[in-house]
Amino acid sequence: MEDSSLLYHVEDTIGTLTINRQRVMNAMDMDSINRLSTLLDEIADTNIRCLVITGAGEKSFVAGADIKEMKDMSRAQGENLSRAGNRVMRKLELFQVPVIAAVNGYALGGGLELALACDIRLASENASFAMPEAKLGIIPGYGGIQRMSRIIGQGRAREMVFTARRFDAREALKWGLVNAVYPLADLMPEALRLAATIAANAPIAIMSAKKIMNESVGLELAAADQLEREAFGNCFGTWDQREAMQAFVEKRKPQPFKG
Repeated sequence: MEDSSLLYHVEDTIGTLTINRQRVMNAMDMDSINRLSTLLDEIADTNIRCLVITGAGEKSFVAGADIKEMKDMSRAQGENLSRAGNRVMRKLELFQVPVIAAVNGYALGGGLELALACDIRLASENASFAMPEAKLGIIPGYGGIQRMSRIIGQGRAREMVFTARRFDAREALKWGLVNAVYPLADLMPEALRLAATIAANAPIAIMSAKKIMNESVGLELAAADQLEREAFGNCFGTWDQREAMQAFVEKRKPQPFKG
C-alpha cells in the first residue's frame, strides 16, 4: 500500500499516511486524488484504530491542487475534478476510525479542504492556512465551504473565502480550526501520542461515536437522539463493554480492548 506520492506505514494500531510530492509542495493533481481514494479503501480493510495524515518535508502539508493541471480545464473537466475531490474528502470524513491531520506547513486550497475532512487538526507553529481560490477565478471545490462553515462558523468562513487571505497557526487556533499548535519538531510525536490515546479506547465505541457525529449533522434533535440511543444500546453485549465495566467494578485494570 505505497507508491512514490503516498507513503503509508503502520505501527501497532496506528496508521500514518504521508502526502509525498515535495517537488510541488505536496500539491495534489487528479492522479494523486485518485491514488488517495484507492489507498483509503485499502486501509479501510485493515485493523488500524487511528489514522494520521501529514505532508512530506517541513514546509508544506498540502499546498492545494495542481494549478498547472487545472489552468486549461474545460467546465466539464473542472466539474469532474470537483467530483473526484469531493468523493475522496467525503470518504475521509466517513472513514470508520478517527483521522488526525498533522498540518506541518502550508495548508492551502485543496490542502485545507483535506485537513477539514479530518476529525482533528493539529498544526505546527510554521503552518499557514488559506482558501486562495477567489484569487484564481474559482471557488473551493472539494467541500471546503460547507466544512469550513460548520467548523468555524459562517462569518469566519465567509471572510476566509471572500478575502482569500492567508492566516497563521495561532489565528487558526483562536478560530477553532485547529485543536493545538506545536513546534514543528513536536508535531508528529504529539499527533502520534494523541492517536495512541484514541487507539487505547474501545474501538467499537469510538467508531460508533464518530458515525453518530457524522450522521446527526443537520438532523432535528429527536432524530439525532434516536440514532444515539440505538448506537448506545449496540455497545452493550460486546466483549469490550463487559470486560471494561467488570474491571471497573472489580477495581482492576481491564484487559486490552478487542473491538
